[in-house]
Amino acid sequence: MGFYDKFLSASRKNQSLVCVGLDTDPQKIPAHLNGQSNTMTAFNKEIIRTTKAYAAAYKLNYAFYLAEGKMGMQALEETLDILRDGDVPVILDVKVGDIPNTMKQYGKTFFGNYHVDSITVNPLMGKDTIETILDIPDSFCFVLAVTSNSGATDFLKAQSLHERIAGWLGESDATRLGAVVGATNTDELARMRELMPENLFLVPGIGAQGGDLNAVVRLASMSADDPRFMVNSSRGIIYKSGGEDFAEAAGNAANELRTKIQDSLKKL
Repeated sequence: MGFYDKFLSASRKNQSLVCVGLDTDPQKIPAHLNGQSNTMTAFNKEIIRTTKAYAAAYKLNYAFYLAEGKMGMQALEETLDILRDGDVPVILDVKVGDIPNTMKQYGKTFFGNYHVDSITVNPLMGKDTIETILDIPDSFCFVLAVTSNSGATDFLKAQSLHERIAGWLGESDATRLGAVVGATNTDELARMRELMPENLFLVPGIGAQGGDLNAVVRLASMSADDPRFMVNSSRGIIYKSGGEDFAEAAGNAANELRTKIQDSLKKL
């Protein structure tokens, strides 16, 4: 089963549009886990335990694991093993984008070796960077359209690249390609949905980055019954508490975000 079908299944089962971001930073892991053989794995395992009933997807930011060398890469593989035993799909946030020959190797790494359900892709080198990944059966890409950082105005928006990217995605197979659309760009959300009426949106920027959740639900939804988006939250969930109750606090935060999204959808 590919990412799209797994997402629909998990979203319906858990009544959720929450993507839990596992941006695990060893400096923020509660001290009582220090005796574990791999503190990143131990932290992630507990977060997954308390959030899996409220999640539509999980997203692991590759940089946080790569930065920790052997410990980080071990934690990445062990965390993926834990998630593979569940029914919630996994996104590996890598933002790669290169010539086809190189993208084949990325595809082999992420889909063949790590067995993730989806990756994020930077499309600035052209359509063939994405098409190469789509040659892999059941692969799914979230393509950067409008990012949540302030620098999105430097190139993506200033040169209207986001609209060209969105226009192409809107004509693509929505079961294979989604879009990253930042919550901090609420002025662009309605236009992105107009250009991409059926594509699934991955929306970062709620919480620590100050995105307006109600605006996201109102502007990014295709309809109340078929919204076609999910909201990613990392720091707002996994670091809700720095104490021994961190896992329970994360579960409560994921459930709270799930409920807020559902309540906002009812107002459409």
